[in-house]
Amino acid sequence: MTLVLVDADGALLGALPPVAVEVPWWTSVADVVAAARARHGVDVHVLRLLHADRPSQPGGHVTYLAQVFEPPAVPLAPADVDLAPHPLRAPYAVPGGPAASVAWALAAAGRDDLTAVQERTWNLSMIWHLDAAGGPVAWLKQVPRMFAHEPVVLALVDGFAPGLVPTVLSAAAPGRMLLAHVPGEDRYGADADFCAAVAADWHPAQVHFAGRVDELLAAGVPDRRFDADRFARVAEPFLDGIDGLAALLDGLPARFAAIRACGLPDTLVHGDLHPGNVRADGDTRVIVDWGDATVAHPAYDILRLAEGLDEPGKVLHAWAQRWRAELPGTDPERAVDLIRPVAELHAAAAYADFLDRIEPAERPYHEADVPARLSAAAAAAVPWSRD
Repeated sequence: MTLVLVDADGALLGALPPVAVEVPWWTSVADVVAAARARHGVDVHVLRLLHADRPSQPGGHVTYLAQVFEPPAVPLAPADVDLAPHPLRAPYAVPGGPAASVAWALAAAGRDDLTAVQERTWNLSMIWHLDAAGGPVAWLKQVPRMFAHEPVVLALVDGFAPGLVPTVLSAAAPGRMLLAHVPGEDRYGADADFCAAVAADWHPAQVHFAGRVDELLAAGVPDRRFDADRFARVAEPFLDGIDGLAALLDGLPARFAAIRACGLPDTLVHGDLHPGNVRADGDTRVIVDWGDATVAHPAYDILRLAEGLDEPGKVLHAWAQRWRAELPGTDPERAVDLIRPVAELHAAAAYADFLDRIEPAERPYHEADVPARLSAAAAAAVPWSRD
């Protein structure tokens, strides 16, 4: 990675020599900050991605913009960077932005023994952990305007199911949250038994919020119930290149009607419920990262949770049994089968929303996801009976 440095006023200083870091995910900047300090003796706040030499992560040669607080003692190379303001730039992606948010978090925590460590920065969030005695005690998360509903959702879910989500210690504009530390580890790659347990944890809350859709919408949770026109707008540039996509779109009204006939209600949907968004410590599981939360069909979450499992049927069957017990006469299995291509269209539309709301330099984070999800939608649109 290469760091192009600016000072607190945003004046361009130059670029540090490239440094290799182990973690290949561009959003993860803790190694970047540590490498700048270890190799060059420079303390930095990473502001945003400037350039990548490949169309998507992981790996490659990545260039970031970073702020320094003291003139670096190492020679800097000339850098040709457009530093003009951009209307879609996040408030934490400008000089002074991270420092202001960290100061807010430290004041909100009300402690003078905390050290802030930058963990992640990209167009969807900035995350720092606040440490004391060698370990985190709280987390600063800042999100762009499109995720402004996240602290509201956390409060709503915590009010019904305490402990299922991180506790919001404080929240303030623009998009800042101070969250209590959640012990454990993110369970990327967890097996079917773990995912089934997460689904069981989440089910009572989805039943609860199914009767409170108006409350969710009034609180600012985005409405992502079935919308054929929205999907068509996202798919239109790709219709000639993806076989079967046009036919899928043409059949959406009938497919939506068949899904509704299965009887499952719209409710609060996490939106990205994979095991990596669950922190576990023993038998305790906490669902994190609620920026993608919407009002939508509950099958979206169970399909995401079962994605990539060796035994997805174990998770899907238990989920269907719970809904059938809750709402006799419903057909959850058929709903899942019918909604598979719709879930992919839903994901493609979410990525398209990201692209519409971020500055061009950050588009590599999401650009490949839209056609990939549309292709997956067409592939999942197997023939089905309308009876």
